[in-house]
Amino acid sequence: MRALRLALPLLTVALASATLPAQSPVDSAVVFRGAAVPTGAAIAVPQLLTGARTFTDRSVIVEGVITNECTEKGCWMQVAPSETESGMRVTFKDYGFFIPQTMVGRRARMAGVTKVTTHSKAAADHLIAEGAKLHRNADGTATEVQFVASGVELHKR
Repeated sequence: MRALRLALPLLTVALASATLPAQSPVDSAVVFRGAAVPTGAAIAVPQLLTGARTFTDRSVIVEGVITNECTEKGCWMQVAPSETESGMRVTFKDYGFFIPQTMVGRRARMAGVTKVTTHSKAAADHLIAEGAKLHRNADGTATEVQFVASGVELHKR
C-alpha cells in the first residue's frame, strides 16, 4: 500500500508533463510552442486569407512574419507576408500555449486551421486594446479571418 501511495504522485507528474506542449528557451534561434509543425510546403498568408473558408476543416502549414503580439500574455500574434503588410491574427489551439512577448519580427511557421469569426463590439474593443488590428463593421463588430495554430516555430531572421 505504501508503494502505491508513493507511485501515484509520480505517475500524476509523469502524465501531466507528457501532455505539456513543446517549449524552447525564448532566446533560441527557433522558439517552439505547441505541437510539432510538420515538414512540407507552406501556404502563403494572402492565399490563406483569400480562401479562408476552404481551410476550416483541414490542417495546413502557413508561414509569415510576426507583426504584432498580445501585450497582456502572448495569447495571440498577428502574422503577415512582410512587416509592412496586413495579415491575420493567430490564436493557439485550446488556449494551450502562449508565445513570448518579444517575437515581433520573427518568421513564424505554423500548423493549424482557419476560423472566420464575427466579434461583438465589446470583444473587438478588448482585442484592439491588446494591440490587435481589426477592421470594424458599421455596427462596431469586427469580422476576422483567424488562424488557430496547433503548433508554431518562431525563427530568428
